[in-house]
Amino acid sequence: MLNRRRFLRDGSLAAAALALSPSQDAFASPAAGKPDYTLNIAPITLEIAPGISVETIAYNGQVPGPILRVREGVPVSIEVINSCPHEEIVHWHGLAIDSLNDGAMEEGSPMIPAGGHLRYSYAPRPSGTRWYHTHAGAGSDLTRGTYSGQFGFLIVEGKDNPGSFEQEIDLAIHHWEPGFVPMAETMRAESANRPLTTGSDVGYKYATINQHMLGAGEPIRVKQGQRVLMHLLNASATDNVELALPNHTFKVMAMDGNPVPNPTAVPVLSLGVAERIDAIVEMNSPGVWILGSTLEPARKMGLGIVVEYAGQTTAPAWTDPTSFAADYAQFAAPPVASAPAPDETITLTFHDVGPKNGSQFDTWTINNQSWPNVDPIQLHMGKRYRLVLRNGSGDQHPVHLHRHTFEVTQIGKREMSGLRKDVVNIMPLQTVNIDFTADNPGDTLFHCHQQLHMDFGFMTILKYI
Repeated sequence: MLNRRRFLRDGSLAAAALALSPSQDAFASPAAGKPDYTLNIAPITLEIAPGISVETIAYNGQVPGPILRVREGVPVSIEVINSCPHEEIVHWHGLAIDSLNDGAMEEGSPMIPAGGHLRYSYAPRPSGTRWYHTHAGAGSDLTRGTYSGQFGFLIVEGKDNPGSFEQEIDLAIHHWEPGFVPMAETMRAESANRPLTTGSDVGYKYATINQHMLGAGEPIRVKQGQRVLMHLLNASATDNVELALPNHTFKVMAMDGNPVPNPTAVPVLSLGVAERIDAIVEMNSPGVWILGSTLEPARKMGLGIVVEYAGQTTAPAWTDPTSFAADYAQFAAPPVASAPAPDETITLTFHDVGPKNGSQFDTWTINNQSWPNVDPIQLHMGKRYRLVLRNGSGDQHPVHLHRHTFEVTQIGKREMSGLRKDVVNIMPLQTVNIDFTADNPGDTLFHCHQQLHMDFGFMTILKYI
């Protein structure tokens, strides 16, 4: 059992080893030469619409942070300066790198103290749309962690070709001004067949795509006949989203940075927290349109951006899309009879067990254990593992496996192949199977990417032995 005291002790020892061991070269010293990039973490005031500003924490004074473009397999160094009054850390989401550089304290990555700095050095892989963000806990402090503006695109350029296009756009979704709201618990309690509880959830006042609310900032300007490649990221702390662009479709080319086996055009994009989608949109319907949430209350909060064709001056238009059910399987390939069988199958069951020890928030468990009091999952190098993920709650859970890419092999009773991801959104009471090969030694975190769930127990660790 990994208890809190042992976890803190082991983390302190890891940090001390980094500071004292002359042979430890996972992190370069600032004197080792000029870094490829520098990120400064600092408080800012961000104007998201005329007369509406939020106080937050960001990279280099901007939201999203600067786009970092790197080449697959080519070493990169990134100097991070922490100008905040509290410790921080940066996680390089979706990369198959070592545990120390991954940027998760739970794996042994060191925190950056207030006023301190740290240089991350690694060879990025695989190619595709990755991202970077804080991995600090927030707990009940809704100014910290992924509630803040600490996120940005990390584009790893490689051999994969998303197809021809004339314009490339990066769009990150975020929610602002979080606050505590009563948990919508009745349906969840009934669906999970357990007593009603009285925990708190998180709600928001505003939403943006990139820096601005819908109607503020510059529109996306396009020309008729263009093919536009959109990199979309859900950088919200807790909210999954669905997006549409009236009279247009999104041809999904990649998910979480990985090319999909079956590129398919859909009218609505569904993005769980931390998911990315690369999609090509053919600009074949002149006008001025709203690319935004399919939910009117979310659009009123600001979740949208205007798309304006050249020469068009009408007011931005919105029409509701036809009914559409998001389905990972439509982008996957059929199951392969000759696919390798897993060497081991591990079942992970998620439950909401209600507020504990006077907390206003629900506690989450994986196999009846809540972080940090967990038994690590043991991995053997080179073996193929199947994780059977059973959602025993009424919530959706975008779960993330660090430092590895997995294949989604089954959702409910439907088998599939070839869909490679690092986050999969699991619907209420749903079971999803994912397969991965243990080919990247080191401590590996698994957790729900909703900050509120992660902070209150929904996390475990995989250890190579």
